[in-house]
Amino acid sequence: MRTPNCDERGGSVEQEPVTSAQAAGGDKQPILSVRGISKRFGGVQALDDVSLDLYPGEVHCLAGENGCGKSTLIKVISGAETPDSGEIVIEGASHRHMNTTSAIESGIQVIYQDFSLFPSLTVAENIVLTSAIAVQKKFYTSGAARATAKAIVDELQLDLDLDAEVGELSVANKQLTAICRALVSDARVIFMDEPTTALTHTEVKRLFQIVDQLRDRGVALVFVSHKLTEILQISQQVTIMRSGKVVKTGPVSEFDTRSIARHMTGRDIEDVRIVSDLPESSPLCMEVKDLTLNGAFWDVNFDVRRGEIIGVTGLLGSGRTEIAESLFGLLPPDRGEVLVDGERVELSSINGSVSAGIGYVPEDRLTQGLFLEKSIADNITAGSLDQHRTRWHTLDFRKVKATIHRLFTELRIKAPNAKAAVRTLSGGNAQRVVLAKWLATKPKVLILNGPTVGVDVGSKEQILELLREQASEGMAIIVISDDEPELVACCHRVLVVTKGRITTELRGDDVSVERIQESMAA
Repeated sequence: MRTPNCDERGGSVEQEPVTSAQAAGGDKQPILSVRGISKRFGGVQALDDVSLDLYPGEVHCLAGENGCGKSTLIKVISGAETPDSGEIVIEGASHRHMNTTSAIESGIQVIYQDFSLFPSLTVAENIVLTSAIAVQKKFYTSGAARATAKAIVDELQLDLDLDAEVGELSVANKQLTAICRALVSDARVIFMDEPTTALTHTEVKRLFQIVDQLRDRGVALVFVSHKLTEILQISQQVTIMRSGKVVKTGPVSEFDTRSIARHMTGRDIEDVRIVSDLPESSPLCMEVKDLTLNGAFWDVNFDVRRGEIIGVTGLLGSGRTEIAESLFGLLPPDRGEVLVDGERVELSSINGSVSAGIGYVPEDRLTQGLFLEKSIADNITAGSLDQHRTRWHTLDFRKVKATIHRLFTELRIKAPNAKAAVRTLSGGNAQRVVLAKWLATKPKVLILNGPTVGVDVGSKEQILELLREQASEGMAIIVISDDEPELVACCHRVLVVTKGRITTELRGDDVSVERIQESMAA
């Protein structure tokens, strides 16, 4: 089968895909293949004649923009969705479709971003529970469960407390628990959905060491990731999807970050610094004075001018998120003050911050920023009903409709219409809805915590351009992020937080990836 490939201008050409076996110069057989998989949801063609080969002992990266079909393909392979056409071939046996039970029995495991663990159970219980259910064990004994869990933890040489409750673990250890659970179920193919999103650099390095161990065991791994440098670092094979189709597949040696971005989006993505000139006369919008939350951060001082974008960065646990949440009233500080347009902000509650004109896009948009079962329209206007009332305090529905249409269009939200439920959206489009919700309130200061976490390179570019546009209209913007290129691309200044204190301020030519990393490591 021939698959379409993108030429240098983003057009479509035909190219014979390079299989992993061919790239290696061998004749090994795939452990799993999908052939001609198609899937339609209503008027949307989610998958269009998709084919893919996965080989034992190989990391295969599946890349593409949000909404390109990656998640649907994984759901088809793992039995959560039934394809309209095509076949799944597992070690030579053809299946028209899988169900979740048969997929697990065939050795297919998916580790989702939320890990799907039981927070109130121990590490050992989480590791063994699903495998026990799969083989229909009627009795559970903690001793046997612990022995099984210990065997796999010891084999991978992990430092996991088998008796700890999973809800108390770090994100990295939750991920390791999920990997152990997959291996206890005799996984031969493991899909990992955005596995490094919430990990520190040290934890990412450790995860990659575990991946190498899994490869040595002959496991086929599929990484779904938007971090292009990590794709090049960990993968042997790359498949890129766009609009439900495979547009390029081949060995990782054929790619660099620019070519991956180009195939994902159909255009060249320029990773450059675009920052407007900020006049010295630009008035102060927010002033933060001696802000302290004991145990989290101390004596934080900075200001933001109208039209300015500043970045706040630091390692996980540095206090950067707590600073953002205190500014929004989620974590009332112990002392200090915040002024917006010269007026003191009441930080004892979220209402005080919102009334002062502060908006906050949280780190976890799915649980903190959106009503997933509600429509896009309802989410956009959820925080701005007061701004859409008539003088008689009733809702001005024409004004509401105009706001929804304007933001739905300006933010390029990809959905059939604004009535679609937010839970049906891709990560990038969900992020756009959160932004739309706060832009509808017309805030004076917009704080964004990880604004492009989990979104693709094309969506990232569009979100950063949107922030630049809002700043050009006079909004003050604070970006909390550990994505150094993102900070360099859009921020006038960058503040580095270390152990709860602002230790460095970078501005002008000093705002570079190298200087940010040096300051974080100091």
